[in-house]
Amino acid sequence: MVSTQLRVKELLKERAWSTKTLAEKTGMSESYLTHIKNGTRRWNEDALKKIAQAFEIDPIDIFMVRPQRSLKENSIQVEQQPQALTIFPVPVMGDIPVHPSPYNNQIMQVTTGYKEVFVPMFNVSDTAMFAFCIENNVMAPRFVKGDHLIISPAEEVKSGDLIAVEYKIDKSMKGIMQVTFLDDFILLELVNHKNSPIALVKNKDTFRVIGKVIQLQQRIG
Repeated sequence: MVSTQLRVKELLKERAWSTKTLAEKTGMSESYLTHIKNGTRRWNEDALKKIAQAFEIDPIDIFMVRPQRSLKENSIQVEQQPQALTIFPVPVMGDIPVHPSPYNNQIMQVTTGYKEVFVPMFNVSDTAMFAFCIENNVMAPRFVKGDHLIISPAEEVKSGDLIAVEYKIDKSMKGIMQVTFLDDFILLELVNHKNSPIALVKNKDTFRVIGKVIQLQQRIG
């Protein structure tokens, strides 16, 4: 099975390079590359391309491959087959589309100034998935300007999940909220917890899940 961790440490050892050498070849900071090498910080598509170019290998060959394991089922030894790695470019946008779809996401990208900006995800089955770029610090300290929230419309939602939602009390609103489902109410809580939860009456107030936040890709630096 393929991990999202990069085998930078192994490649540095193979070439007898220091992290400083890789920093010089990629133009990235030595501190950031040390985090990637140790798996303590996420990388982005741009970093992946630069590292691959420095090592002169295909980006897919940088990923850590976990060893196959054998599973015993009904006393029969079954060996797992390696999973093919497919990189899916998730479109980045500066707003939340009301009805996510490949076409609507593309329009939202253009209208919010993120034309042809993507983040990589792996083995994606939800083609309506999108990345919401946080453009201010309203959701700090949990999320800050430059963070990307990966949102999947296909994921099942339950109490406690963070979701992209459309709701209406006096006027229609969209946002990233934590949801709690009660018998008669739906509670929506802001990420920064600065205001009281919004209580929506089931089957009366307008409420629609746009998608579930499944991953955070933090900004670099």
